[in-house]
Amino acid sequence: MLIETESTPNPATLKFLPGQAVMDAGTRDFASPEEAEASPLAAALFALGDVTGVFFGRDFVSVTAAPGVSWSDLKPDVLGIVMDHFLGQMPLFNPGSAAGISVPGEDEASFADDPADADIIDQIKELIETRVRPAVANDGGDIVYRGFDKGNVYLKMQGACAGCPSSSATLKNGIESLLKHYVPEVTTVHAV
Repeated sequence: MLIETESTPNPATLKFLPGQAVMDAGTRDFASPEEAEASPLAAALFALGDVTGVFFGRDFVSVTAAPGVSWSDLKPDVLGIVMDHFLGQMPLFNPGSAAGISVPGEDEASFADDPADADIIDQIKELIETRVRPAVANDGGDIVYRGFDKGNVYLKMQGACAGCPSSSATLKNGIESLLKHYVPEVTTVHAV
């Protein structure tokens, strides 16, 4: 089995492509060893001690190294774990557990959308789904709609996009410009 790797705009994050589907639908972001307990693969990666984030996309796994950790030292260990997982056809999530279900915590920003803005929100969600998410997935991350209020769009960056030095530029210059162009009601885009 050959696992390809790709760099991402975030120098702390590498994208690992096992050559098969990772997630059948959606994505999953693990920001701590406690969250990773829901997945044998994520838990094994965090157990290395030098990993601070794991993200599952459709056909990739993004891994974020701790500050000061060299990818030349960490990469062989990550490759070994990812290869063993997929060669062994192990489950991505632990069976029979609600731990695999991600429910936004109290620290997660959540915004109640105004029903009067339903058409605008649908346009925003469609643009994010068709134009933005495929682009950020290529970079080893994801972006999730969190809300719209009085011209402000709230988005959450995940995977390689979270903590990426260029994420604020991507958010302002790319995503905000795109949304403003197609949805004139959008005035600003915020990361939450």
